[in-house]
Amino acid sequence: MTTPPRVTIKDVAARAGVSKGAVSLAFNQKPGLSGTTRDRIFRAARELGWAPNLAARSLAGRRVDVVGLAVCRPARLLGLEPFYMEFVSGVESVLTEQSCALLLRLVRSVDEEVGIQEAWWRGRQVSGSILVDFRADDPRAAAAERLGVPVVAVGHPSLTGGLTSVWTDDATAVTEAVRYLAALGHRRVARVGGAAGLGHTAIRTAAFDEAARVLGLAGAWQVATDFSGEAGARATRSLLSAAPSDRPTAIVYDNDIMAVAGLSVASEMGLGVPADVSLLAWDDSQLCRLTHPTLSAMSHDVHGFGADVARTLFGVITGEGPGSHPVPTPVLTPRGSTAPPRP
Repeated sequence: MTTPPRVTIKDVAARAGVSKGAVSLAFNQKPGLSGTTRDRIFRAARELGWAPNLAARSLAGRRVDVVGLAVCRPARLLGLEPFYMEFVSGVESVLTEQSCALLLRLVRSVDEEVGIQEAWWRGRQVSGSILVDFRADDPRAAAAERLGVPVVAVGHPSLTGGLTSVWTDDATAVTEAVRYLAALGHRRVARVGGAAGLGHTAIRTAAFDEAARVLGLAGAWQVATDFSGEAGARATRSLLSAAPSDRPTAIVYDNDIMAVAGLSVASEMGLGVPADVSLLAWDDSQLCRLTHPTLSAMSHDVHGFGADVARTLFGVITGEGPGSHPVPTPVLTPRGSTAPPRP
């Protein structure tokens, strides 16, 4: 029986139309390539079934006590966002107990992450991976099943394709936030949301629309952003630039950074919080308690969420885990930034 020829880095380079050096740059996460070129290289590698065996000489078949986490966010934003810092801290708290390490990579696209996850698994660099920020028809679910890599998906089961999942009930939390503001008397409510392509953003968007419809709100606006303070400020400025009778009297933000930026914009425009506009943040953090007034927020234990995800992954690896499950729904914590609207 003839053995099929072994696929090499040269074959991948030829398929992608690049040099061998470019393939090496892509898989070692080095600068010097465009995002389009990286995606083309990872796609060619997947089509040929190739991945660099980066650690074969030293590992020699031993299990690697490393967990992988790739995040498709700009490095600048990730460093500023309290959610991911708390989440990673929770993951690390469990990995430390298990004498395990975290391999964290920032990627530019989901396709790039698929390539990285495959390289990690085939190169025996990780024992399993945590997958975050799921989208509709996300290719990572099929890729994880094809590779047989142990993973935990952080996302609603409707997005994660049968993978073991841990998630927050975003729809219920959004509904509670809108009902709370309506109970205070607000009839014109806006939401400054995250990236439109993310699955949890879509879930929140649908829940906000439905809550506004059921409550019969006179006005309900939604603006998609990239989660940054700059985008949150622009969205807030646009919403509050309308005539007083046409602008929202309350705004819900998809994270704390944008809510803090919104508070600054309201002050800049001469509007009082909560006298003229009430603000409500998602992902309660120290930021929400350091502002003046302090920000009302949808509070949940992000550190505990990360720890739960890590424990669930170890359960997947050992076959003794709890399986898919939700974590407690974020709870509304009223503070100084929300009040009934002016008559």
